[in-house]
Amino acid sequence: MLLCIDTGNTNSVFSIWDGKEFLSHWRISTDHRRTADEYFVWLQTMISLRHFDLDIDACIISTTAPRVLFNLRVLCNRYFNTRPLVVGRPECLLPVAPRVDPGTKVGPDRLANVVAAFDRHGGNSVVVDFGTATNFDVVDVDGAYVGGVIAPGVNLSLEALHMAAAALPHVDVTMPEKVIGTNTVACIQSGIYWGYIGLIEGLIKRIRAERDMAMKVIGTGGLAPLFDQGFDLFDAIEEDLTVHGLRLIYDYNKEAGNV
Repeated sequence: MLLCIDTGNTNSVFSIWDGKEFLSHWRISTDHRRTADEYFVWLQTMISLRHFDLDIDACIISTTAPRVLFNLRVLCNRYFNTRPLVVGRPECLLPVAPRVDPGTKVGPDRLANVVAAFDRHGGNSVVVDFGTATNFDVVDVDGAYVGGVIAPGVNLSLEALHMAAAALPHVDVTMPEKVIGTNTVACIQSGIYWGYIGLIEGLIKRIRAERDMAMKVIGTGGLAPLFDQGFDLFDAIEEDLTVHGLRLIYDYNKEAGNV
């Protein structure tokens, strides 16, 4: 079984692939203080609740939080007796190399998203990933990552607004009934929700114009369905896009004899 670990700045997702399908996905908060032993106890508990054996013999990691990588490596080495493949490192091969400015480091989650989007939807597409940041990843006709956009994430914007303006409360992200709010909470919710609708629509329009071609738009991340209510922003929403990309990257390296 293959353990795919996608670690973001806020949350980490652990997924197990049995060779045919993902058996389950589990989410835990990202914390660089969490030890390999703690990861294992948590993961073992979650797996036991699903009543299948902990038979992991391969691991692949994508992390945008470098401080957690050491303990994830230890987890794989100590408890699964395997050296993990780490996306973004030179030893991890990609089906198609990204085409960006020399010296640019591309986030491993973005690389995985592009590989998965190309596999499921082909080239000439844009992945909109709602995480700590809202990423727009552009997939070329041959599956290469060719750049994108990074905007502040929805929850990050809410947190910054709350911290910078003490009188403003922290609110949940939801679709307001109307644009003009008649109380403070409704005003903030409107600004965040309709503001991000405008941001997504505007950036997609500009990306398409710059590329001068029709492009499919794939949404991923927990908030993607919320921002797709009745607006048809996305041609598809893929909840497991990043871990699917990790699985494909592992398979590519395995076929190349790299693992």
